[in-house]
Amino acid sequence: MMPFVGSLLFVVILIGIALLANAIRVVREYERLVVFRLGRLVGERGPGLVVLIPVIDRAVKVGLRTVTMDVPPQDIITKDNVTVKVNAVIYFRVISSQEAVVQVENYLYATSQIAQTTLRSILGTSELDELLSEREKLNQALQQVIDRQTEPWGVKVTTVEVKNVDLPQEMQRAIARQAEAERERRAKVINAEGEYQAAARLTEAAAVIAREPAALQLRYLQTLAEIATENNSTTVFPVPIDLLKAFMTGMEKR
Repeated sequence: MMPFVGSLLFVVILIGIALLANAIRVVREYERLVVFRLGRLVGERGPGLVVLIPVIDRAVKVGLRTVTMDVPPQDIITKDNVTVKVNAVIYFRVISSQEAVVQVENYLYATSQIAQTTLRSILGTSELDELLSEREKLNQALQQVIDRQTEPWGVKVTTVEVKNVDLPQEMQRAIARQAEAERERRAKVINAEGEYQAAARLTEAAAVIAREPAALQLRYLQTLAEIATENNSTTVFPVPIDLLKAFMTGMEKR
């Protein structure tokens, strides 16, 4: 009889220790416990030491730190009928642990599904050029739409970033040809602008020479000096009579 009583007492003590261990919880600063008492929501507890009523209370732990979640690549048809594969990353956190537990079964999974469907719907209304060049604008639109849908769950979406846009090979070649054509166009425009400016300066120089014939002779002599410097061989140039007349006229005036 005594051994039976001793064994029964030992079992009771073990059960009591187990119940006591389950009744005492230590909640970290970045966590909260959502407590249900006989199925009814009591509220959230923490951080610190939390004591629960054994058997009667049930607690669900919720993290409050920012969660980084990758949105799997999505096949998207843009507004101009180009098929691309786009993936993104979403940053969110729980701001109301009670709503995150009561309003949705699994807020992590639900937020992931909302992000995928929103990514397809928002980017599907944009053209390819907008998708490639206006990334910041699309990120803000995605963040606002996803945050509006997750707000009833107590989840705050802080940032959505489109990571990669994978284009088909033929579209990559088309974009490369377009970029090359644009560079050639700019080069031709710059060259034409340079020719125009050079022609304008030559016109001004011709006008000056027309007013001052001696300027043409000085330019002729300067050209001779440059040729003599660059070439080692002997070069013979005829001296125009007009050149001598210009200098003679200048001497007679003196």
